[in-house]
Amino acid sequence: MIDCVRNCGDKFHMYDLIRDAGEKKNISGVPETMIQTLYARAKESKKKNHFIYDEQAIDIVSRLDYDFSKADKDMKMSSGVIARTIMLDKMVKEYISKHPEATVINIACGMDTRVYRVDNAKIRWYNIDLPETINIRKRFLDEEGRIKMIACSAMDEKWADEIGTVEGDILVVIEGLTMYLSESDVKKILDIISGHFSSNNVTLFIEFMSPFVVKRIKEKSIDQSGAKFTWGVASGKEIAALSEKISFVEDRSLVEGMEVMYPVYKVIGKIKPVRNISNKITVLKN
Repeated sequence: MIDCVRNCGDKFHMYDLIRDAGEKKNISGVPETMIQTLYARAKESKKKNHFIYDEQAIDIVSRLDYDFSKADKDMKMSSGVIARTIMLDKMVKEYISKHPEATVINIACGMDTRVYRVDNAKIRWYNIDLPETINIRKRFLDEEGRIKMIACSAMDEKWADEIGTVEGDILVVIEGLTMYLSESDVKKILDIISGHFSSNNVTLFIEFMSPFVVKRIKEKSIDQSGAKFTWGVASGKEIAALSEKISFVEDRSLVEGMEVMYPVYKVIGKIKPVRNISNKITVLKN
């Protein structure tokens, strides 16, 4: 296993991390949700019969002085996080097994630690997020060499310029982001990808939310952080349609992940409304 967690015995208070990373207004809201999802993975990993195991999340959470009581009570958020982690871990592992020397671009990484669960010692992996988020990430994770951090907005072409020319296949993972953006923001991200990596075989895994959930459903811990759901689509076909160079392959419902956790979903997951309101991961090709 990669030795990625910084060897530091300090206990970090979230106020200090926010102060060091930037102004409160910059780190609250969407970036703050990374702490909630990190906690969900750590909590699941500590269960006797866990469905995922995230050693880095356990370590980082143990060093955070933060009130996780809201996340503790938000079972909807926690179940969704674990379901998509189960699914994306599997999907990324399958991709890497077929493309063992690929480059993976993880957009809006937050405190995601997937690379340490799927690494094959050959892939190159870029974790991209806002500067204030990367500043916090650097306090806990030491990423150099094949695994790198880039401090940049997903809608800023500078992250692609910093990656530069890539040889071989590329996988782009966008998890837990599009529902906080606008259609024009998502189009900008796709334009950057299709423009900068037009000569590569690019596969995209993008999580999205249905318009119904955006308008009517709230996750308590996320909502109280100040983050708001703003955009959703019924199918990944609508995302693919935002770019002339990107084509739709398939949609995968998070029901697949829920089935692993709760066998009853093998039955209720077949009900169309249940599948329709569940978040999905669309698979696209450039």
